[in-house]
Amino acid sequence: MKALVRFFVNLMQKYMPDAFLFAVTLTLVAFLAAWGLTDKSFIQVITAWGDGLWNILAFAMQMILIVVTGHTMATTKPVKRLLSTLAALPKNNAGAGMLCAFVAGIASFINWGFGLIVAALLARELARKVKRVDYAFVVAAGYGGFIVWHGGLSGSIPLAVATKGHLMEKLVGIVPTTSTIFSLPNLLITGLMVLSIPLLLKLIAPSGGEIREVDPSLLIDAKDPEEPKQKTPAQRLEYSRIITLLLGSMGVIYLARYFYINGALNLSLNIVIFVFMWLGLIMHGTPIAYVRAVSEAIKGAAGISVQFPLYGGIQGIMVGTGLGAMITNWFVSISSDLSFPFFTFIASGFLNFFVPSGGGHYVVMGPVNFPAALELGASVPKVAMAISYGDQWTNMVQPFWALPLLGIAKLGAKDIMGYTTVVMLWAGVIMGIGLLIPW
Repeated sequence: MKALVRFFVNLMQKYMPDAFLFAVTLTLVAFLAAWGLTDKSFIQVITAWGDGLWNILAFAMQMILIVVTGHTMATTKPVKRLLSTLAALPKNNAGAGMLCAFVAGIASFINWGFGLIVAALLARELARKVKRVDYAFVVAAGYGGFIVWHGGLSGSIPLAVATKGHLMEKLVGIVPTTSTIFSLPNLLITGLMVLSIPLLLKLIAPSGGEIREVDPSLLIDAKDPEEPKQKTPAQRLEYSRIITLLLGSMGVIYLARYFYINGALNLSLNIVIFVFMWLGLIMHGTPIAYVRAVSEAIKGAAGISVQFPLYGGIQGIMVGTGLGAMITNWFVSISSDLSFPFFTFIASGFLNFFVPSGGGHYVVMGPVNFPAALELGASVPKVAMAISYGDQWTNMVQPFWALPLLGIAKLGAKDIMGYTTVVMLWAGVIMGIGLLIPW
């Protein structure tokens, strides 16, 4: 097992490019594939690419807010105290990796942005408190825990199909989260990954001379300015807990009404963002503390904001030229009602390299896979989760969503992807078998 890990670690160190160059390479691959495999001309493919660059701006803003609100929540004093307490528990490198993966898995189930930030902050705290810890391994363990996110409360596809007016509503109606996120099969599959991945990491953890100790300069945090003793009128407003209480109360009243009318499990992407925004505001205590946390959190979203247009362009190629539908249709053609969710999972995992966005997956695969599911007699909620699983599966070797975590950890994708490749292989077995069993 460790020999396999060393192989992947060395492979990624040598050949994994920067995340931006990875996106550029995928753009060129998608362009050439569409030009060569479809009936579209050079200009038509260019047009599809250009038209797609800005077609996901609304979704991009939602994703940025997920990262920012998750980050601000994770950097509140109660959460940081909890992370410090947890970091004191493990005694060695393997234990640190196991803990980071388990905590990140739980946090990612709650909110994917929250999970990424918690993983990064906990990894930094573990590097400070555990003797002879391999920092890259522990950060990789945290990203490994992220693999469960799309089966969790912020999963964009199950939330999308549960939202009125979604893309395929006329065909499949509203698919409630009780049939997707909160279904027993999804909870079992997700729970098994949360529990087993830490055990896998114990087996592959570097030990002895393999441990690469952390550079202390990577663990230096910026300090918040002290609250002034003599405040101007403006500063009294900035440090006013009353303002936070008033605004926070408005948010709580709105959410209470929303859940009373729609049910406690009726979640949408916007409601998840709203919940974490207001929890972060209340837990930070003062408006200025929240503003500073948001300013720091925005840095983690920088890579996403730069790369989203590129992936929007790739999505434009996939949708506009029919290349995505061509790939999906091939998987549909070899499927039965039982195997269809499994092959949907494989197709989604492959497409994730080119469209690393749950919303993008839904746009590319929904119009093909949902009608096929109805025709084959396959379960629509199961197919929705199969697309979700494929998206989260190959994230382990697709650096796009690692950007917020890597930004905080101050590492590169090549430092962690060797370990997460092994996590991907193991989790793929769990999800694949889970999708072959009737739901």
